[in-house]
Amino acid sequence: MKPASKWLSLGIVLSALLLSVIDVFIINVAIPAIRVGIHATEAEVQLVIAVYLLGYASFLVTGGRLGDHYGRKRVFLLGMVCFTLASCWCGFSHSPLELNIARFIQGVSASVMVPQTIAFIQVLFPDPKERAKAIGWYGITLGLSSMLGLFLGGVLTYFPLYIAGWRLIFFINLPIGIVAVWMGIRYLQETPLPAARRFDLGGVALLTLALFFLIIPLIQGRELGWPLWSILLLPLSLGLFVLFFHNQRVKKSRDRNPLIDTSLFRFRDLNIGLLAVICCFVVHNSYLLASTILLQNGFGFNPLYTGSAFVVFGFSFLLFSVWSIRLVGSLGKWVVLAGVILMFVALGAQTILFTGEHLPLGVLVGLLLAHGAGAGFTYPTLLNVTLKSVPVEYAGAASGIYVTAQQAASALGVAIVGGIFFTVLNHHTGEFRFQAAFRSAALADMAVLAVMGALVCALPAGRINAVALVE
Repeated sequence: MKPASKWLSLGIVLSALLLSVIDVFIINVAIPAIRVGIHATEAEVQLVIAVYLLGYASFLVTGGRLGDHYGRKRVFLLGMVCFTLASCWCGFSHSPLELNIARFIQGVSASVMVPQTIAFIQVLFPDPKERAKAIGWYGITLGLSSMLGLFLGGVLTYFPLYIAGWRLIFFINLPIGIVAVWMGIRYLQETPLPAARRFDLGGVALLTLALFFLIIPLIQGRELGWPLWSILLLPLSLGLFVLFFHNQRVKKSRDRNPLIDTSLFRFRDLNIGLLAVICCFVVHNSYLLASTILLQNGFGFNPLYTGSAFVVFGFSFLLFSVWSIRLVGSLGKWVVLAGVILMFVALGAQTILFTGEHLPLGVLVGLLLAHGAGAGFTYPTLLNVTLKSVPVEYAGAASGIYVTAQQAASALGVAIVGGIFFTVLNHHTGEFRFQAAFRSAALADMAVLAVMGALVCALPAGRINAVALVE
């Protein structure tokens, strides 16, 4: 094993973030092909997205604790190996059930390897200026991987090859995973371990069950005509969430190392910010699901054209993300609010212009640029705004809650707003039923954005020291 520079080490661990985000976005463009390839129902293809996010959300905090307990290099490599193998299983799947089980394992594997990236950044870059630069590369990786995922989903699905394109979107993780594991073994140095802490396995089980009992009925219940089991699971999910928070509060009071530090919820600004985060990511994934289906099935775009169109969205997102990072220090929450307003206006325009038989290229590009700009202003800066009033010693725990809320909200958006899309689609008999379904989903997203805007207005104004939040 050879020592590596900290920047090479950063590149190695950022591969975890790259793969995990690509596998969120690459699915969206390939959804129509996946549905045909494995003869899936609408609910089952919703689950292809949702179960990955559920596995990711349920085990994120536990993934961070595993690195603290067993070593971050070791856990990073374990997560990368499991993620790569799960990706191959997805590619070999022959039924919706098999694919969704593999996708859930993929999500759990992502939750194991990605937290080690943050931990390595904190250890490798103690100098605030260098750490800010490393976090900048973290943000750039987020933007590039989302854009790359959308593009690859279109390219691999479109071109006729010996292997079905939708299977290739999973197999593409294999060479990247092999290289990342080899470089990790050869160059990554193990980081010093903090004091070992016990795992809250009961908390993990309660949170996972609560999320599943909420998401699964919302997706499957709609398609099956709301059978009794789906109706009963929803209040049971609410009860499990209440039990989970009570369980965490009791463990905190007895100093038993809970999964989530409930004392964080005494910070009013954090509570408001987390609600805004939930609104934000409910909109994000549901919009990508509805819009990619609209472009392919409603307007007849091929997957390559659709994926290329969303490169415009990704490029705008990346460009305005970089700008927002520079502005948030002086303007604070107003950067986020500007992004919310821009997304609201772009969505409103789409409900009007994405309605006919044809969609002019200029209209599509212009609205995707505007929507991507709003997302770029919003997503990267929302973390800093949400954690602004949280003391430095709580920053790590608060960040874990933030990311858990982000992934769970993404799954919830696919379930609820995606459910609205497919419900309207199935009940609309007109020629432009995909356009009607998209309009209904977009209006629901606009309502969520309006709530988010009100929440952002309730946050305190003022300057933000972005570097201090990751100390």
